[in-house]
Amino acid sequence: MAEMVNEELDEDTQNGRYLTFCLGNECYGLEISHVTEIIGMQPITEVPHLPEYVCGIINLRGKIIPVIDVRLRFKKPFQEYNDRTCIIVVDINDMAAGLIVDRVSEVLSIDDADIVTPQELKSAHNRYTKGIGKVEDDVKLLLDCRRLLLDQDVDRQY
Repeated sequence: MAEMVNEELDEDTQNGRYLTFCLGNECYGLEISHVTEIIGMQPITEVPHLPEYVCGIINLRGKIIPVIDVRLRFKKPFQEYNDRTCIIVVDINDMAAGLIVDRVSEVLSIDDADIVTPQELKSAHNRYTKGIGKVEDDVKLLLDCRRLLLDQDVDRQY
């Protein structure tokens, strides 16, 4: 019984909290409840016949996880990795994956009242964005982590 109460408290403290990261000048946010850790770049083993945005796999303390370059997932040009580049390890339905980002920013609390979902975001081009968080005079594109990991490319050429 106490375990269930602690889990509920953990969920409450994570509600409305987002880990923000940047790709170039654009800032994004992921629900902190999906983030398990942030690690530095590691050697990535390439796996043939995967989409170009899936860089390969890493061995994270004995667990093999796929690694996705978020820049490439968003069809942005590749950028050489540097000392600020890192991997955000996320977990969706017990499936772990690493997201390579240019740099991690901070954890922000964004109230539901400060998140808007304009109809323009509902198009296929913005299928990974679930809302826009207003933070003082700035905005953060809030990502749908599940779609980022699990959606297939709909615009493939065969």
